[in-house]
Amino acid sequence: MKLLVAALDAELSAFPDEIPGFDRLVTGPGKLQATYALTRALDAGDYDEIVVVGTAGAIDPRIDYGVYEISAAVQHDVTDIDGIVGQHVSLPQRLETAGGDAVIATGDHFVDDVEAVGVIRPLGAGLVDMETYAYIWVASHFEVPIRVFKAVSDRAQDDAITDWRTAVTACSAQLYSHLSETHPH
Repeated sequence: MKLLVAALDAELSAFPDEIPGFDRLVTGPGKLQATYALTRALDAGDYDEIVVVGTAGAIDPRIDYGVYEISAAVQHDVTDIDGIVGQHVSLPQRLETAGGDAVIATGDHFVDDVEAVGVIRPLGAGLVDMETYAYIWVASHFEVPIRVFKAVSDRAQDDAITDWRTAVTACSAQLYSHLSETHPH
């Protein structure tokens, strides 16, 4: 059995309520809710793969709208005792997945301004979200393979939240189509 994970119901709006071979989990937004909900699900069930779907802001102008598989995640809202952005005092700076083509920066706030993007870009990420680092971290502790697919919903600039609200339904449809190709059911 696989576990289909999203942060928000809206990100699953184009998905059928039941998909053969998948259980479904909506964690809520942010790293703490993502960690808590995924830990509880993995503690209660036995899964051979976690498949995360969701939206992300593109902070690299070379990244176009579409669906990307995440290869690694960093945190953009942490600093270590020396003040180094992106380095947590005790967690790995970067978490890898088994595949993918994009690096994502995770933080507990919705990125929607040029200054924030300027701080995040040097961390090597092209996308931003609020949960992926946490999902990968939890999956690694349970030794369950994880794949993360993100649809670009906005450019993480001014009015990005308005763009996200407009785009989330279309992003969900793109994600379901992509899941149907990568995990036929």
